[in-house]
Amino acid sequence: MTVIDPIQTLHEQFGERATRNIDVLDRHGRDESFHASAPPDLVVFPGTNDEVASIVKQCADSDTPVIPFGVGTSLEGHVAALHGGVCVDLSMMNEVLEINPGDLDVRVQAGVTRKQLNAELARHGLFFPVDPGADATLGGMAATGASGTNAVRYGTMRENTLGLTVVMPNGEIVQTGGRARKSASGYDLTRLFCGSEGTLGVITEVQLKVYGLPEAHSAGVCAFKTLEGAVDSVISIIQMGIPVARVEFLDEVQVRAVNAYSKLSYAELPTLFFEFHGTEASVIEQSESVAEITAGYGGGEFLWSTKQEEQNQLWQARHDAYYAGMALRPGCSGWPTDVCVPITRLTECIQLTRIDVEETGVIAPIVGHVGDGNFHLLLLVDTDNPDEMATAKGINDRLVKRAIEMGGTSTGEHGIGSGKLPYMALEHGASLDLMRQVKLAFDPKNIMNPGKVIDIG
Repeated sequence: MTVIDPIQTLHEQFGERATRNIDVLDRHGRDESFHASAPPDLVVFPGTNDEVASIVKQCADSDTPVIPFGVGTSLEGHVAALHGGVCVDLSMMNEVLEINPGDLDVRVQAGVTRKQLNAELARHGLFFPVDPGADATLGGMAATGASGTNAVRYGTMRENTLGLTVVMPNGEIVQTGGRARKSASGYDLTRLFCGSEGTLGVITEVQLKVYGLPEAHSAGVCAFKTLEGAVDSVISIIQMGIPVARVEFLDEVQVRAVNAYSKLSYAELPTLFFEFHGTEASVIEQSESVAEITAGYGGGEFLWSTKQEEQNQLWQARHDAYYAGMALRPGCSGWPTDVCVPITRLTECIQLTRIDVEETGVIAPIVGHVGDGNFHLLLLVDTDNPDEMATAKGINDRLVKRAIEMGGTSTGEHGIGSGKLPYMALEHGASLDLMRQVKLAFDPKNIMNPGKVIDIG
């Protein structure tokens, strides 16, 4: 039996919407982190579900790997084509298909970005809250189980995804979930695919919850004498049930980076950024309650703002924290990592991590979605220096193991990709075998983004 080469066939089939250009291949084999590029053999830009299905079917017939691609803003090597194959770039599938204002839900193609969606929703007085910082695609956000600054109040992609359209590893198109807000019917396939990182299928459409724009919102910045004072105040705020929309922690290293990069002038101390949503009265009440709590933990005077342009500047500075951190050491690469722990262990986990970093001399700013126990460490490294890379690996190893020992997880937001793959057995134990069985049941040929999430061998 003659096996058809899908690389050549797909190149001919898609014409200008398929490329072997070296620069394009390289760009599609890397993400925003230090991980080296592993380029695919071909990049294809489909425009419909049927075209995606055709690509996957042809790859399945020849056991050719398939790597779904959004915009490449992931951080753990998710899009690297470790075994070559075909990269399916979904950026041309960028239509908002349905907006249902009365039911507060939308349906979008996978290539729609979060900013694009929110521009459309604003016309209806609505918004989509999951905000990972980068202008990622909704398909990529579903595939990685994305989170962000609003997660403490609105949840992650898993809580906000109602249904999916997925092209399976054999080329079949399936729909999961629906528009109902709850269901007791069957296995929850939607949340199985959400966070699967392209290892079980290609997500081509996403049905999402959306929310009404709040009547009022305010933002505040508060600096603290100590790191523990800042984090402990957040724990108290959460335990008291104050519904903060956002609460972000920046250590003094990160504040210094943000000041320089975004031309701001915050005190270079452990700092919290807050945002409150609701009615005008509730926003005032929330703000006053939080100010009272933070003062008891060594918090200084709050810098408040209800002006949209000032709030935009504040949150843009937070979203640019990665690039601000990178600017602390020009010419370096970033090794970003994250963990999530129960909030009562958060202060201890961050403190031990800071001690570890300071003892090694590595520059590594810390930021965190501390309202849900998630924080990020950006290790600035010279990837050509073996000693530096070994030191950074040691810090990352100890951080992940520390978090797991505290009842946490190796990643609260970035995902597994290939970067966190070595910690899956430590975190999941015997249940990892169940995950492997699920992977092989869905993808027996292991063609879907191989080498990520689950080690098939």
